[in-house]
Amino acid sequence: MIHSCTDKVYQFIIKILFIFSFFAITEINFSQSQNPFIVQADINFKNEAYFDAIDLYKKGEVKEKDIQEKGRINFQIAECYRLDIEPAQAETYYKRAMKLKYQKDHPKVYILLADVLVEEGEYESAAENIRKYLEIYPDDRHANNLLSSCENHAEWVRNGTKHIILNERQINSEHYDYSPAWGDINHNTIIFVSARDGSNGDGIDSRTGDSFMDLWSTTRDNNGKWSEPQLLPSSINSKDNEGPSVLSPSGDQIYFTRCPRMKKVDLGCEIFYSERKGDSWTQSKKVNLKPDGADTLSCGHPAMDSEMKVMIFSADFPGGFGAHDLWISEYDFREENWMTPINLGSSINTQDDEMFPYLSDNGDLYFSSDGYEGFGGLDMFKASSLGENKWGDVENLKYPLNSPEHDFGIILERNTDRRGVFSSSREGTRGHDDIFNFNVPPVLLKYYVEVTNSESGDPVPGATVKVTAIDTNGGIKEEYVQTTDIDGTILFNEISEGKRYIDHNLIYEVECQKDSFLVRKSKFSTFNLEDNKTFFDPFEVQPIGEKPIDFPEVQYALDKAELLVNNELNSEDSLDFLYNTLIDNPTIVIELQAHTDCRGGDDYNQKLSQRRAQSCVDYLVSKGIPSERMKAVGYGEETPRMKGLECDAISKLSTNEEQEAAHQKNRRTQFIVLNFDFVPNDN
Repeated sequence: MIHSCTDKVYQFIIKILFIFSFFAITEINFSQSQNPFIVQADINFKNEAYFDAIDLYKKGEVKEKDIQEKGRINFQIAECYRLDIEPAQAETYYKRAMKLKYQKDHPKVYILLADVLVEEGEYESAAENIRKYLEIYPDDRHANNLLSSCENHAEWVRNGTKHIILNERQINSEHYDYSPAWGDINHNTIIFVSARDGSNGDGIDSRTGDSFMDLWSTTRDNNGKWSEPQLLPSSINSKDNEGPSVLSPSGDQIYFTRCPRMKKVDLGCEIFYSERKGDSWTQSKKVNLKPDGADTLSCGHPAMDSEMKVMIFSADFPGGFGAHDLWISEYDFREENWMTPINLGSSINTQDDEMFPYLSDNGDLYFSSDGYEGFGGLDMFKASSLGENKWGDVENLKYPLNSPEHDFGIILERNTDRRGVFSSSREGTRGHDDIFNFNVPPVLLKYYVEVTNSESGDPVPGATVKVTAIDTNGGIKEEYVQTTDIDGTILFNEISEGKRYIDHNLIYEVECQKDSFLVRKSKFSTFNLEDNKTFFDPFEVQPIGEKPIDFPEVQYALDKAELLVNNELNSEDSLDFLYNTLIDNPTIVIELQAHTDCRGGDDYNQKLSQRRAQSCVDYLVSKGIPSERMKAVGYGEETPRMKGLECDAISKLSTNEEQEAAHQKNRRTQFIVLNFDFVPNDN
């Protein structure tokens, strides 16, 4: 039997026994009770046989008369449930112990109860117990971190990531299933730890009340469906507990954790390896990583770089920062062995537990810890690669990847950090711990075009819309051309599975054209978009005919030809509309027409309107439009805007206001398209 001083790495290999907070190994106050149930229960607890201890404590508690001892027994039952990762049951028995005043002499029950309440998501109740504990131990680091987690939880959830989390129900069983590792270079096979039926270990593990842990594998097909999990061969799986593993990219080597059992001998966990030979695996061998004479210490949870030169693992070796740290060892190819491990240092390790490391394709280090501020239990973190074998800038992976319960063992799909799998004891598991997948849905971008006749408002079917994608260097990446449907619309959405018309971090230039209409252009960019978005262009295209075309009103100084520009009005801005029309339609030649009202002499009005038309042309020439594309014509008062705006008709209007409004309609600047014959000078 492995005793309580055995490494928590072993306990974590069995996962439920490795998840310890700062108070994971508590001071055990064994009674002097003559009650045989309690005597044996205390022995089982000391030997970490928590599952067996619970039943004996419950039987002995019924017969116990001493109130103080009954409080201790209930506390011990709570501890068994906590260490077996049964927070709801642990809560019940901590509260029973508190009703019996156990906290009077043992205030640690407050923080232990708070730990399991956080796992259950009961943050307010947890905070109440933490504050009671801090009244006694105000400087306790774990308690202060946990209180901060409780107080900030709601905000963290509100500001969570866009990850979608789904239970891999095809893989998971009613037993423990956790710590996935990629089993092939294409990331279509995973190897994971499970206590499901069919284990190589005989009997029931007295710690968990479940079968012994083994390594299993499953492969997904092209539809993403996982196959029935298969037990790895006996050259890898033994009658002991096997735990988290890692495979070489080529799949010809596997490193994994094993926790040997030996009666009355205190053994820690070790890392073993095996090599693939054809369709079979060689008998596994131990990797010598422990310091000399440190058989009772443990190491496990190996992670490897892509070249299999570096191994990172969790261990309780001397010289660490906390209970269990992450260590690194490099492979000596000349000596064909792993070199003396080195602690990853305070940039990664805390006073508590760091474990379940994973190295991503880009060299970032992912791991789980209860030593940083988080959501409760173990949270998953990422440390950025800072150079060769250096990591730092640790950041929490946030909600919903992290939950109030234990979240650990993350691995990523190829060449992305947006998809992958991990394990968790969160709500929604089939049994105990389950494997979950996560995915950040792509931010989908669409472009919707609606083309209408600017005069009639009718849809314009058959208009050609050209969309050009331009990268940051000005190069054309893609170009798409479609025509509007009977409703005058187009939706640029998905081209084929996984390929879309509108992509991220590009500039899109759009041109809309149809015979007998002026060309319209538009532009939009897709940089820094975090939410789905549909870009929309309601193109109102101008029909071309004999009828003059209006544009935003151009005004002039009283009885003058100069464009009116003041604090209230800028007629140059109005002419910029015409400028853009000429730029978008580079072959048109226009007649720019100016009109006055009927007040004043005919000859004066004609000359004034001519000068005004010329002022407009001169402004456009100053902006680079060739003068030969424009003909300035002043029409004076001879062409009212419409019937009913003749001078005689206006004079018959009843009020000065109505007459002035009618004169204003006649004072206008318009244009018509003379031809499409202009040849732009490409130079």
